[in-house]
Amino acid sequence: MLARIAARSAVRAPRAAMTPVVARFYSENAFNKKEKAHEDQYARQHEKEQIEKLRKQIAQKQAELEQLQKQHNELQGTSEKKQ
Repeated sequence: MLARIAARSAVRAPRAAMTPVVARFYSENAFNKKEKAHEDQYARQHEKEQIEKLRKQIAQKQAELEQLQKQHNELQGTSEKKQ
């Protein structure tokens, strides 16, 4: 009977030792989720800034294109008048 009790306590010891590791794993998991959320927020903010920058560049290029088309139309109008 004493052998059975000793065997049971030997089996239970590693299980008790794992409990703090599991608890620590859960706290690290919560920390990892929070860290990932911060990283995702930073990535979204960075993408938002990049999109805004690209939109400004597109607007600038469209204005430049309109200016060039206007100049082209003016040049074609003057060349037609000369002929």
